[in-house]
Amino acid sequence: MLFTRSHVLFVHHWGQHTDTHICSRRPKRFRTRRHRVQVPGWTHARRMGSSGEEQLSRLDSDADLLDGTDAARSPAALLKEFLQDRDKHPPSNGQGPFFYIGGSNGASIISAYCRSKGWQRTQDSREDYRLKWCEIKCRDNYHSFQEGQQLLFQLPNNKLLTTKIGLLSALQEHEKTLSKMNQMLPGTQTRVLKMEDFFPETYRLDVSNERQAFFTLFDETQIWICKPTASNQGKGIFLIRSQEELTALQAKTQSTERPLHCKMSLRGPQARVVQRYIQNPLLLNGKKFDVRSYLLIACAMPYMVFFGHGYARLTLNLYDPHSSDLSSHLTNQFMQKQSPLYMLLKEDTVWSMDHLNCYINDKFQRTKGLPHDWVFTTFTKQMQQIMAHCFLAVKSKLECKLGYLDLIGCDFLIDENFKVWLLEMNSNPALHTNCEVLKKVIPGVVMETLDLALETSQKSLRGQKMLPLRSQHRFALLHNGEADPRPRPRPRPRPGASGARPRPRPAGPAPGTGPAPGEPRAERGGAGHRGS
Repeated sequence: MLFTRSHVLFVHHWGQHTDTHICSRRPKRFRTRRHRVQVPGWTHARRMGSSGEEQLSRLDSDADLLDGTDAARSPAALLKEFLQDRDKHPPSNGQGPFFYIGGSNGASIISAYCRSKGWQRTQDSREDYRLKWCEIKCRDNYHSFQEGQQLLFQLPNNKLLTTKIGLLSALQEHEKTLSKMNQMLPGTQTRVLKMEDFFPETYRLDVSNERQAFFTLFDETQIWICKPTASNQGKGIFLIRSQEELTALQAKTQSTERPLHCKMSLRGPQARVVQRYIQNPLLLNGKKFDVRSYLLIACAMPYMVFFGHGYARLTLNLYDPHSSDLSSHLTNQFMQKQSPLYMLLKEDTVWSMDHLNCYINDKFQRTKGLPHDWVFTTFTKQMQQIMAHCFLAVKSKLECKLGYLDLIGCDFLIDENFKVWLLEMNSNPALHTNCEVLKKVIPGVVMETLDLALETSQKSLRGQKMLPLRSQHRFALLHNGEADPRPRPRPRPRPGASGARPRPRPAGPAPGTGPAPGEPRAERGGAGHRGS
């Protein structure tokens, strides 16, 4: 459901990606100075879309910092100033509040934001943190999480959306549910998205009937792309274009398939999907591209879900559907960095959304009969509808507690007929700023993400209405869960408080950290993966 009552300012620049695995390692020590950085805005903002007691007093003071005299300064300038001085002064030895960052993805921006609020970075695994932002999901984080008192990045079972099999299964099940509902209530049928409208035809190779269906329908007039379910950065991806390549894939899946009588300790075939390759992508100066946008779950009790504009990612090479070079087919930065020309031409691999909009206005508005600013009207609306549809497909299954938040990178492709396709969703999207466009985009993404998480958690804790949100500027509201049939949680007493009994630690893995429905369970101690 899209909300269109008020307005939001969008920015037409933003970010890139890194994904998730389960591990207990901590990153190297990162020393930085305390520096006040108020919440800045993006440049080139455009109005469009929809808008969106010690603990309470501290939350109030955090929210008060949202409006500051530095708001007009660009995030790139603020971040540059912070990074220049970060090693000169070590953090003070105060009493908190504390924040913990696990990994390097976006660490400088997150640290600058938290220190601007007077929070102190901790390098140990203490449990009295205000914010924990880890690119690696750890079961202990969810066991020790204090609902209503802390913010924790990444929903424990976000793999329902962010793995290929998880997303495919969720969309298939959701479509069946909607179909049954329309049959039961024929007089109230409404237009809903169908998978074929936005998701390329996909088959699971770890499911026998789907695998055989793909082997049967394959012919050499079509290109298919084979992907591991939980990998990224182009790792493990290859194209299938000939009968010889199909035969090799058949042999590989048969040689790794586990007989029914084998014990479960034996490793089964690697979970993969095959997806129909979009052979007629829209090109920018002859190069293939896709668009990275953001799905933000700022609050999980109730759900407050937002859409955010991102940026376009281009290949360095001209598009050739017959090329065997994967960097001509995959647009992510990891693949483009393999080229010896990357450092020289890296600025050409990322376009702002304003740049993309101007290009399409100039090249295609008249020839294709597109509305003016197609990127910020039709395309934006379609991306929002697709994201909302995907979220609703998993909403009832996501692990939700007050204080969970998530930022998911969504990759869209536009074909030459201006049809919009969702390629995949990625957990822990890259927050690196290695080119000028990303320097203008990523800091604002992170800062407004944390602003919205703080404000919505505060309002939920106090039982206040969510809207209007004073920290909402460039994210558009997709789903307001205040009307959802779910009671508001009460904050749990802090450990050691009078009358509070320590909760026993649950046995087994943290809720939601197992595989998505129908997805093979990972090996113990698996290293996981990073995103693109």
